Amino acid sequence: MVSPRPTARRRTAAVASLSLAVAGLTAAGASSAAADDDVSAQDVVDVQILATNDFHGRIQANGSEAGAAVLSGAVNQLRAQNPNTVFAAAGDLIGASTFESFIQQDKPTIDALNAAGLDVSAVGNHELDQGHDDLMDRVLAPYDAETNPYGGAQWQYLAANLKVRATGEDAVPASWIKDFGEVQVGFVGAVTEELETLVSPSGIADLEVRSVVETTNEEADALKAAGADVVVLLVHEGAASTECAAMPTAGDAFAGIVGGVGPEVDAIVSGHTHLAYDCAFPVEEWAGEAVTERPVVSAGQYGYNLNQLVYSVDAATGEVAGVETAVLPLAGNYPADAEVEKLVADAVAEADVLGAEPLGQIAGELDRAQRWTVDSETGQDVLAENRGGESTLGNLVAEVQRWATEAPESGGAQIAFMNPGGLRADLVGSGDDAFPRTVTYKQAATVQPFANTLVNMQLTGAQIKAVLEQQWQRDADGNVPSRPFLRLGVSAGFEHTYDPARPEGDRITGMWLDGEPIEEATSYSVTVNSFLATGGDNFRAFAEGTGARDTGKSDLTAFVDYMAAFAASEPLPVDAAQHAVGVSFPAGAPEAYEPGGTVAFDVSSWAMTGSDDVTDPELTVSLGDRTLGSAAVDSTIGRAADDEAGTASVQVTLPPDTPAGTATLTLAGAATGTEVAVPVEVTEPAKAEPTITVDAPETVVAWFQRARLDVTVASPAGTPTGTVTATVKGKAADTDRLNAKGDGRLRVGPFKPGTVEVEVRYSGDDATEPATTTTTVRVKSLWEIIFGSRG
Repeated sequence: MVSPRPTARRRTAAVASLSLAVAGLTAAGASSAAADDDVSAQDVVDVQILATNDFHGRIQANGSEAGAAVLSGAVNQLRAQNPNTVFAAAGDLIGASTFESFIQQDKPTIDALNAAGLDVSAVGNHELDQGHDDLMDRVLAPYDAETNPYGGAQWQYLAANLKVRATGEDAVPASWIKDFGEVQVGFVGAVTEELETLVSPSGIADLEVRSVVETTNEEADALKAAGADVVVLLVHEGAASTECAAMPTAGDAFAGIVGGVGPEVDAIVSGHTHLAYDCAFPVEEWAGEAVTERPVVSAGQYGYNLNQLVYSVDAATGEVAGVETAVLPLAGNYPADAEVEKLVADAVAEADVLGAEPLGQIAGELDRAQRWTVDSETGQDVLAENRGGESTLGNLVAEVQRWATEAPESGGAQIAFMNPGGLRADLVGSGDDAFPRTVTYKQAATVQPFANTLVNMQLTGAQIKAVLEQQWQRDADGNVPSRPFLRLGVSAGFEHTYDPARPEGDRITGMWLDGEPIEEATSYSVTVNSFLATGGDNFRAFAEGTGARDTGKSDLTAFVDYMAAFAASEPLPVDAAQHAVGVSFPAGAPEAYEPGGTVAFDVSSWAMTGSDDVTDPELTVSLGDRTLGSAAVDSTIGRAADDEAGTASVQVTLPPDTPAGTATLTLAGAATGTEVAVPVEVTEPAKAEPTITVDAPETVVAWFQRARLDVTVASPAGTPTGTVTATVKGKAADTDRLNAKGDGRLRVGPFKPGTVEVEVRYSGDDATEPATTTTTVRVKSLWEIIFGSRG
């Protein structure tokens, strides 16, 4: 924190109209605030702030990515037009970089930004990919060819909300002032409050992430007290869309920053979400000052643009008279810096040497998942990475990591999981020729640029279920983060089903390893990268594993070894099978089904969504070796960041002879090879209600004649089997087995004169319920029969 200076001047918030003539200002996204009419032009000092964010080591030009040389050339040109310039950034300058920078630990990016004259930046989450110590002891430490060949950043990193846990001291400086003589510009830095889920927790175990709003307001007050005329917040957090009107009411972390940062902050320069916007929002009245508008800006990503903010400040009073802002597209609009061009060319040449080594061939493209979204630059619908979708690439990388740690000395891994954010590019191989294509070291490194090590641990089946439930994201405070769903890649042999309609925490409905159900109490050997092992990406259940140990193998090394083992002589095949499938039964579905009954449910997540992924036009449903039916699959790619592409409605009839117990339906796709089990419970078959017909004589002769009863049993389930029994006064009188027509014959008697009630009982069989009926037999004496009376 800066110390107040006795000469500090108070800024007034009165803002009226002002027309600024700013040399070199482009019209893209320009907005302005007004100034007092009584401020003369001679007293006004124009201070220019140029800002970038989320550069991610994109040092080479590539379409809208202008490259480091043009970025530096633009800063140089704009600084020449106005020497009162600060070049600032909102974080993620390094990390998740393209290969040319990554393979040299981002030293080319550091050198290029040094040459461009970067003054100050917020710390982004990717600055901490390798931990706080790496940021301080390598990146920010002075360059030395022997002791620190990959460091030497000359700009100031800031993060007011990042503290040392044990002492509460700043982990990096909280703020910084640029002095232009009569005008001072202060900067406060802040990193996203989701930091602990975005980097390996072990790398920042000694740090505490505090509130962006509270620490910013405290630091801004101190900066103003120290003499700053303008205060700018550089924050590595951003808006979820480019629609300005939606930002303050979005209900997310950035909305809280826009509405919560106090009026001492004159501008918010943001990043993290890779969107370009140039907005302004009213600042609430504070201590009697008038309501003003504050710029809220972001330059997008990868060096597409620069944000430009030009503040007009009364040199005598320190009053901010006005501000004009713009988003300046870089590619094609500014000259390249020759010094940086040379730096980039040297970096590319070195990377080409290091990365040209072939690793083997692939039989097809291995893609990340995709979804439709709107391009922030063009406003057009485009397919973009979807971290909520299952992918062939994610599953391959998980299988690589399982294979690399399957030996007993590495933990004997049975299952491995891969976080989607660790995959930074698709694996398409070299050139545009038909497959198979060659994969080089550079291409593999571009896919996995973080150099995570592999950690093996023991997880129970219940803990594995907890991990999978955490794909529906909650941060440590119970809030839904900006990416609400992350689909883990899983290794070969592991499948699971889920029901997206079930309550949170109870959506996983089945798990299998090599066809055998995962038992909740059984312990399994599981491998993940070091980022996930300590609970990264909100997968906190991994941190509860027992016996966790770092195998010492890196993710990239594992991939290189895997290609040598499986792709040196034959192209590596693409596993197109889904490992996670949604199965959702309708409300009111029975807990158990009768043989011959109809089973209906919806299927989702049957389709991969990569540009070259195979899909199934239909899936088949079978029970054992009997095919019960099929269902059409809709593989349309949607917009939601989930894994629901590939939907089908299944309706099949169970065979009438299905035995009671658990019947496992198998869903299969011929093209993808997807196969998943759907267990359903089957009850004993319901038995039919029979009809008993008894043909009895009208009368029989008392004492001498027995009554013959001809019995017929009919059943909806077919001709019944079993026996019929005649019972008189509770005692069985005669029994007969039904013949092939369902008929039986019973004899009862002789009886004394009168009326006899005979009960006829049917025993029932496997398909027909037992039943009973009664018939009446009239018994007459011989006298009565001959003479018509009893005499």
